[in-house]
Amino acid sequence: MGNDADNTFHAGRLIARRLKASGIDTVFTLSGGHLFSIYDGCRSEGIRLIDTRHEQTAAFAAEGWSKVTRQPGVAALTAGPGVTNGMSAMAAAQQNSSPLLVLGGRAPAGRWGMGSLQEIDHVPFVAPLTRFAATAPSADAVCGLIDEALRATVGAPSGVAFIDFPMDHVFSVAADDGRPGALTAPRAPSLADGDALDRAVSLLATAQRPVIMAGTNVWWGHAEAALLRLAEERRIPVLMNGMARGVVPADHPLAFSRARSKALGEADVAVVVGVPMDFRLGFGAVFGPDTQLVVADRAQPDRQHPRPIAAGLYGDLSATLTVLSETPRAEPAGHEDWIAGLRATETTAREREHAELTDDRSPLHPMRVYAELAPLLDRDAIVVVDAGDFGSYAGRVIDSYVPGAWLDSGPFGCLGSGPGYALAAKLARPERQVVLLQGDGAFGFSGMEWDTLARHDVPVVSVIGNNGIWALEKHPMEALYGYSVVAELRPETRYDDVVRALGGHGELVRTPAELKPALKRAFDSGQPAVVNVLTDPDVAYPRRSNLA
Repeated sequence: MGNDADNTFHAGRLIARRLKASGIDTVFTLSGGHLFSIYDGCRSEGIRLIDTRHEQTAAFAAEGWSKVTRQPGVAALTAGPGVTNGMSAMAAAQQNSSPLLVLGGRAPAGRWGMGSLQEIDHVPFVAPLTRFAATAPSADAVCGLIDEALRATVGAPSGVAFIDFPMDHVFSVAADDGRPGALTAPRAPSLADGDALDRAVSLLATAQRPVIMAGTNVWWGHAEAALLRLAEERRIPVLMNGMARGVVPADHPLAFSRARSKALGEADVAVVVGVPMDFRLGFGAVFGPDTQLVVADRAQPDRQHPRPIAAGLYGDLSATLTVLSETPRAEPAGHEDWIAGLRATETTAREREHAELTDDRSPLHPMRVYAELAPLLDRDAIVVVDAGDFGSYAGRVIDSYVPGAWLDSGPFGCLGSGPGYALAAKLARPERQVVLLQGDGAFGFSGMEWDTLARHDVPVVSVIGNNGIWALEKHPMEALYGYSVVAELRPETRYDDVVRALGGHGELVRTPAELKPALKRAFDSGQPAVVNVLTDPDVAYPRRSNLA
């Protein structure tokens, strides 16, 4: 199966060697016979294998690894249903611009078309979800394909790459030429157009009510320091979503979350950085009709902007934001009245939340859950959100103080991502708190992964908002039709008992007084832990346009 002396190895080990050459030391998977050669290669090269109970979670864990480390996460999925089970996670990663490499098993090329076990051509149906998709034609092609795929994952925009390996090829032998890893010498990013930069500088120089709306690509573009510097130098209020949350700490004078409607609707110049004008920004309608839009991102979007923009700045985000912050100006920025007005709106909105945060009802109001949880979170805690209605409340009131520490499903909105994200986050950052906020509906997608967390001794803490319904569907359907269907779950299901049976720590909470002690015990347990909180099914999340 190969000879170290002449630098030849079986293709599974070549895969592992190319991953290792780029600094990748962890692969997420679910056991499958098509992958044995890859497993043997990883074991030989010292790459850690973390196995899950469903391929979707393996792929979500790989994406979670990339979100926390900003290096490509890697999942190995067996042929046929292994790959198809991972497709929702691949689609989510692509929409999140998360660098993800999926290695697929594949039926032997020598018997292709004869009906081998799990024989199917994956490439045509994964190609729309990826930036690169290919089948290895031979063992000799493996090294080049791995390197090409890794480069595709971290390009601008970053995203998903896929390679599958016919079983006969992956057990064959080929040479490793020992070239440097694909990620050891990253390509220099392109720079934004100079004329567009000049227009943006001119707009900011005369702006009276500027605002920055920052999104996930700020994180992928390593531009968090440059964005904070721009905000501080030019005194510009900042709103954030996705993994940009915390780029400007929540307690910074220029950070806003509750004043979103006023800030975006009344701004004369809005710098939209690393976030598409999709449904989260009302397809551009959240901005005032006369707002001049400066759009900055790592690459020009595939689809047309839904409204005209004044300047498009596509390229190295850190360099772009640095130019915007360092360009000399005739006099200091004078936006203090604008900032003070937004702060007043922010303060008033937070004061209005007091009654919900202190609500004593049983079952609990979701806001009371987060009021008890928030003081227990470290400043750099990694918060994973896997919920609909329950997650909406978290997005509203759980503050972020460092970037890259808010892991939600993103615009694809796929439930079940949480345990994979949390698993990877804690493995990648074992010194940090990792807290998973789950809806009871979301638990049903990946509840068996508490076995994965227990087997690998990964002490994440989950808080489940258990209201026994699909709240994001039930309440709107009742408002629309006067009734709802297929929106009920079993009330008071004991997800805590499930987690205990799978080897973790679990507790049920029925009243507000029980919550904080239960949370403290979960954090102190040193085990994967669930606090199953019964929440009021009659509470409907307010759909207000000013919520970030």
